[in-house]
Amino acid sequence: MDEVMLTERPIWLLLTIALAAIIVLLFLIIKLRLHAFFSLLIIAVATGLAAGIDIGDVVSVTVDGFSSTVGTVALLVGFGAVLGRLIETTGGAQVLADKMLNAFGEKRAPLALAVASLFYAFPIFLDAGFIVMLPIIYTVARRLGGSFMLYVLPSIGSFMMMHALLPPHPGPTAAATIMGVDVGLTILIGLLIGLPTWYIAGYRLALIIAKRFPNTPVPALLGDPKEIPEEERPRFGAIILVLLVPLVLIFYNTAAATLVAAGSLDEGNIFHRVSQLIGETPIALGLSALLAMLLLYIIPQRRRGNKVGGILEDLVDDALAPVCSIILITGAGGAFGRVLTETGIGQSVAESLDSLGLPLIIAAYLVTVVVRIAQGSATVAVTTGASIMAPAIMVADYPPVAVAAIVIAIGAASIGYSHVNDSGFWLIGRFCGFDTVTTFKTWSLIGTAISIVGFLLSWLVFVIAV
Repeated sequence: MDEVMLTERPIWLLLTIALAAIIVLLFLIIKLRLHAFFSLLIIAVATGLAAGIDIGDVVSVTVDGFSSTVGTVALLVGFGAVLGRLIETTGGAQVLADKMLNAFGEKRAPLALAVASLFYAFPIFLDAGFIVMLPIIYTVARRLGGSFMLYVLPSIGSFMMMHALLPPHPGPTAAATIMGVDVGLTILIGLLIGLPTWYIAGYRLALIIAKRFPNTPVPALLGDPKEIPEEERPRFGAIILVLLVPLVLIFYNTAAATLVAAGSLDEGNIFHRVSQLIGETPIALGLSALLAMLLLYIIPQRRRGNKVGGILEDLVDDALAPVCSIILITGAGGAFGRVLTETGIGQSVAESLDSLGLPLIIAAYLVTVVVRIAQGSATVAVTTGASIMAPAIMVADYPPVAVAAIVIAIGAASIGYSHVNDSGFWLIGRFCGFDTVTTFKTWSLIGTAISIVGFLLSWLVFVIAV
C-alpha cells in the first residue's frame, strides 16, 4: 500500500478518539445488537477519518487491514475447521477422549486437556492449534457434562502462554533476535517462567472463572454430535499421525529458518526451500486435512464398501459454512487494528514511555502493553516493543539471562489486555460460542493474568541475574 496521508493530531486527541471508538463499538455490538462485522468496519472508517487519515486513504487502509488479516486467517480457519470436522464425525475425537480420560481420569479432564494443549501449542500458532483441539474439547465436555467453560478455558490458557512466552512462536523469537540473545536460552528461561505462569494464571484461574459460568453449553459449530460405533472409529495411531503432521512440518520450517538465520544453512539449500513450501502453517494444516480425508474417512469407508465422493464433499461444506462469519468478523477486527496502527497512537505513547527513565524491564513491558492495546496484534506488539527498547538494553550490557528475561517480559506484555481490535478476541470468542461480554470475562481476563504473572516472574529472574 502507498504511503498514507495523515493530518497531525495531538496525542491526547488521538487517545480520546481511540477510547471513544471502542466505547461506541461496544455500544453498537452489545446494546444495539448490530452484527460485529458491520460494527467493526463502520467504526474503523469513522476512527480513521477522525484521527486524520485522508479521506482518499481511509477506505484503502481499512481494506488493507481486512485483507491482510483474512488472507492468513481464512486458510487457517478453513483448513482447521475441515480437519476438526473430520476428527469429530469419524469418531476420532471419541477415540482421543477415551485415551485421555483413561490416562488422567474423569476428574482430571480439564488438566488433561490443558497439558495436551501445552504440547500441541509448542510449534503451532495459537489460533490454528486451538481450532484443531476444539473437537476433542467438545467431545470431552459432552461426555462428562457440566459447563463447557470447565474444559475450554484451561486449554485457552495453555495456548496463550505458549504463544506469548516461548519460541519458536514469532513474537518471542523476533524479540530474541532483535535483542541478540540466544533463542535456545530464551526457550529455557521461557519454560522457567512460563510453566508456573501457566499453572497460576492459565490453569487455576481458568477453573475459578469456569465456576462463574456453570451452565455454558457446548457449541455445535462443528455440527451436531454423532455417536460412532466403536468398531467404525479410526485407529488411535491414524489420528495421532494426522495431528502430528502439522506439528512436524511447522517445526521443520522453524528449524530450517533458524539455521539459515544463524548462518549454519544456506538460504538456497533444498531442505530450506522445501520447508518454506510445506512448513507454513496454512499449508501444513491443509496437508493434514487432506491426510485426514484419506486415513480417517476414504480408506475406512472403502473397506466397508461405501461411496465417499458426494458425502465427503458435503462434509467439507458442512465444516466451512459455520466459520464464514468468524472469518469476516476476524478480518473486520484486523481492519480496525490497522486503522489504529496507522494513526501512530501506540508508537507515540510507547516512545514517550521509553524516555521516562524507568527501569528497563518495566519500560519494556509498558511500551509493549501500549502497542498491544493500541493496535491489537500480539506479534506486532512484541516486535515493536523489542525494536524500541533494544538500543537501551544493548548499551546496558546485561548478562544473557537478564536479556532473555526482558524478552519474556515483552512477550508477556503482548498477550494481555486483549479487546475489540484484536483479531484473536473475535476468533477464539466466536469458536467458543461466547458473546462479546463473555469474551472479555474469559479470554481477555486469562490473557491479562498471564501477562501480569509472566512479567512479575520475569522481573524476578532479571533481578537475580543482574
